[in-house]
Amino acid sequence: MNAAAALPPVIAIDGPSASGKGTVAQRVARALGFHYLDSGALYRLVAFAARQSGAALTDEAALGAIATTLNVRFDGDEIYLNQLVVTDSVRNEEAGKWASQVAVWPAVRAGLLARQKAFRRPPGLVADGRDMGSVVFPDARLKIFLTADAATRAERRYKQLIGKGMGANMAALLQDIRARDERDSQRSAAPLQKTDDAVLLDTTHLSIDAAVEAVLARYKAVI
Repeated sequence: MNAAAALPPVIAIDGPSASGKGTVAQRVARALGFHYLDSGALYRLVAFAARQSGAALTDEAALGAIATTLNVRFDGDEIYLNQLVVTDSVRNEEAGKWASQVAVWPAVRAGLLARQKAFRRPPGLVADGRDMGSVVFPDARLKIFLTADAATRAERRYKQLIGKGMGANMAALLQDIRARDERDSQRSAAPLQKTDDAVLLDTTHLSIDAAVEAVLARYKAVI
């Protein structure tokens, strides 16, 4: 048995902002009894911690130090930073924009790499993000690149925000999603990309339930 086969299996689900990968990954993890890694939350936390400390989102050295020493804990749906619940603060649209800005820095990505790898525990892991299959878990048992067209993603985000009682503007959301797509795909460090061994899953016309079933079917086919 090679070293990769001896490790707990990983399902890596990558894709652009608001593609639904987080919801799909959570449901797949629940169905399989696997652990779940929301890697985007870590970048949001770095950005949030930087804003709290006064560090600029352009200061790579300071951001890298924050990423390396981040005191974070996930407990169910709650996120703790320095023992304080910060879930709502890192789940809003502003934090998402900040995360996309700090994710371009190699020092930040390097600082979070070991932390992300530590989520790989028995019986297995479902990890979602931008570079789970390409950088963090290149030996993942299954790699999914989950996407949808920008207009559909903006509409989904709009409904999500309105459902939470938050204000939202469709045109602004669409512009922001397109800007994040460009920033994520053009960055020099671990750009958003579909690897050759990843399965493309376009959810533009798929329900969440159908997307979850598609991932589970693919996983059953490779185990």
